[in-house]
Amino acid sequence: MRQLISLILTGFLAMPLAAEEIRLAVTTSFENSGLADVLLPAIKEDTGIEVQLLVVGTGQALRLGEAGDVDAILVHSKTAEEAFVSDGYGTHRREIMYNDFVLIGPAADPSEIADADSAVDAMRRIAEQGGPFVSRGDDSGTHKAELQLWAAAGLPVDGFGPSYLSVGAGMGAALNTASGINAYILADRASWLNFGNKGDLALLYAGDPALFNQYAYLPVNPEKHPSVRNDLALQLEDWLTGETAAEFINGYEINGETLFVFNAQP
Repeated sequence: MRQLISLILTGFLAMPLAAEEIRLAVTTSFENSGLADVLLPAIKEDTGIEVQLLVVGTGQALRLGEAGDVDAILVHSKTAEEAFVSDGYGTHRREIMYNDFVLIGPAADPSEIADADSAVDAMRRIAEQGGPFVSRGDDSGTHKAELQLWAAAGLPVDGFGPSYLSVGAGMGAALNTASGINAYILADRASWLNFGNKGDLALLYAGDPALFNQYAYLPVNPEKHPSVRNDLALQLEDWLTGETAAEFINGYEINGETLFVFNAQP
C-alpha cells in the first residue's frame, strides 16, 4: 500500500502546473468531509487559482512541505505545525477552522464509553475491555491525537494488545475497516458525518476539550525552496481567511449539522 501511495505521489508531483495552479497538501479527513468539493470551485471562480490537492496524512503533508514538493499545506496537528515553522520550512501558521474528534464504536457499546467522564477515561475503558480498536496508524493528525490520548491514559502508545488494529490508511479507509469489524475508532466529526458505510457504528463520545481539532494553513518557505509558488499560496490564504470562505465553511452542513467552524483571525 505505501509503495503504491509513493508511486502515485511521484506521478502527481511530476505533473507540470499551469500559470495559476498550486499544489496544496491536505489531510484525508479534510478531503473526506466533502468540504473541498465546495471550496475549490469557489476559489477558482473568485481568484482564478486552480488548487491541485494532494490528499495525505498530516505527517506526510509536512514532509512534502519540507521537501518543497507542495506550495502550502492544510493540516491539523499544532505541535508538528509549529515545529515545521520553527525549523524554517513554513513562513507562518494561520488557523482557518476547527471541528472536533469523536469516538465512534459499536452501537451496543460493550466498553460503555458513552458513560465515560473524559476522552481519556473512554480510551481506558476500551483498553480494559479489549476493544477492538482501529487506529489509522499513518502519522496523520488524527493518529497523533489518538496517541496523545493513549499516553494520557497511561497506556502503551502502540496500542493495548491483539485487538488493536493499525491500518496505516486514511480516515475513510479506517472507518470502513472499523465498520467491517464493528470496532471503536477515533475520527474527526466531519468525516464521520460524511461517511456512508456506518453499519452498526454510532457516535458514542464527544465534547471533551481534549478532542478539539484545529486546522491551520502553512505556506512553504520560498527561501528554502525558491520554486514554490508563494505568491499564489498567499493569495489562497487571503481567500481562505476572508468573508466568503467563512460563509462557505460555517454554512457547510450534512443532515442539518455543521461540520466546521471558521475561526481565522484578520
